[in-house]
Amino acid sequence: MVLADPALAQKQGGILRVFHRDSPASMSILEEGSISAIMPMMGVFNNLVLFDQHVPQNRVQSIVPDLAMSWTSNEEGTELTFTLREGVKWHDGRPFTAADVKCTYDLLSGKAKEKLRLNYREAWFLNLDETTTNGDNEVTFHLKRPQPALIALLASGYSPIYPCHVSARDMRTHPVGTGPFKFVEYKPNQSIKVVRNPDYWKPGRPYLDGIEYTIIANRSTAILAFVAGKFDMTFPYEVSVPLVKQVQSQAPQAICEVKPMNGRANLLVNPAPPFDNPVLRRAMQLSLDRKSFIDILGEGRYDVGAVLQPPPEGIWGMPQEMLEQLTGYGPDVKKNREEARSMMRSLGYGPDNRLQVKVSARNIAWYRDPAAILIDQLKEIWIDGELDTIETANWVPKLMRKDFTVALSLSGSAVDDPDTQLYENYSCRSSRNYTGCNPEVDALIDRQSAESDPAKRKELVWQIERKLIEDAVRPIIFFMRQGTCWQPEVKGLTLMENSIFNSWRMEDVWLDR
Repeated sequence: MVLADPALAQKQGGILRVFHRDSPASMSILEEGSISAIMPMMGVFNNLVLFDQHVPQNRVQSIVPDLAMSWTSNEEGTELTFTLREGVKWHDGRPFTAADVKCTYDLLSGKAKEKLRLNYREAWFLNLDETTTNGDNEVTFHLKRPQPALIALLASGYSPIYPCHVSARDMRTHPVGTGPFKFVEYKPNQSIKVVRNPDYWKPGRPYLDGIEYTIIANRSTAILAFVAGKFDMTFPYEVSVPLVKQVQSQAPQAICEVKPMNGRANLLVNPAPPFDNPVLRRAMQLSLDRKSFIDILGEGRYDVGAVLQPPPEGIWGMPQEMLEQLTGYGPDVKKNREEARSMMRSLGYGPDNRLQVKVSARNIAWYRDPAAILIDQLKEIWIDGELDTIETANWVPKLMRKDFTVALSLSGSAVDDPDTQLYENYSCRSSRNYTGCNPEVDALIDRQSAESDPAKRKELVWQIERKLIEDAVRPIIFFMRQGTCWQPEVKGLTLMENSIFNSWRMEDVWLDR
């Protein structure tokens, strides 16, 4: 018999101190589109199912039960039925039932009387016909057609179950969940606090007494405070590759991991005049020097990809040798830019007739830094950009209103599956499609979603990616890799490598002090 090392036994208690990079618009995961909200709030909730919190690569095989104990599908693949856990209570003491699941997905699919103020992921559930209950402990999702990836979408940190008895309005300011932590307070520009749920349905969890997030907008200030020992953990993926070296030199005891984020930098172009001309948009795509972005921002450690995260961490991404054959991805940047300038001349632009634009970017380093490089590169084809920084709370609403001309944006994959990226960002039916749609691509998106053979599905996905690149739709500039650091007393934390959004339940994290 092998005895566990008592030195490794998890300890109860303690407050985990994390610095937070900015103030989210609200605490409602269903109405937010950023890790700024999901990281502190994921532990307040449960899902039906969840990606195993200790497996770095999200995939269908790592999905485990959460509020659902088991699930089955009908032979046609159009019904997914969940048997729910009994005896679970909301933080206010009310019982959790199948009705809460129905209420949540009626909200997300736009079928509820109450509407979400912003519904970032409505496009994920376009195929959901209805949600029905059978008593308090069984719920069935009825689909219009088969969608093998649905179970993965339900496992995302962006898919918590909300209570029927609390309005969507109140969930913005005081969310009520069933999770290991209970919400205490949110003070914009100051802090977010959660405490241990003593009545959590999973015995012995969580280990922590609570988590306190201190909002520090200046990244340098926040990292200096971490180095000085004022925080146990940095905000996830907030430490750039160069800064990781500084942290490790100044705080050699700190543990830092640089991980791929499955977050891609996009060039967004509003197709209003003069950008309704596809020649102009293609010229902008050809002006990009992706290697320069990667060398400056990530010291060569970022990745080049199309819409889906490249392998080996990404499951669905296009191989590098295939990617290099596509427009603008070849290594000859000089040749690409000569072609781009020829396109610009054909439109009447040149050294003496330059195009003036505002380049919008969210006001955090992730966005500002690549936007500055983008502005510099666009000058090569006689486009002069002026940086326009937008605060976090206003950023996605601005894009959804299409209140921009050119923007440098980041899109993160909540799940490394084509359905999330393709439906959310490119479907004609999505409010997060900021740059127009193509019915031909829309039909292909539906085809790949219904395909059960992974190899055939991958071929369809790559066909869609080629089409998007040919049409210069939201050109992908690079995929980020960023660092997260924590003090050695923080235990039980696993960073995921193909999504930054799904690993923050925090119920297994503990402090060895």
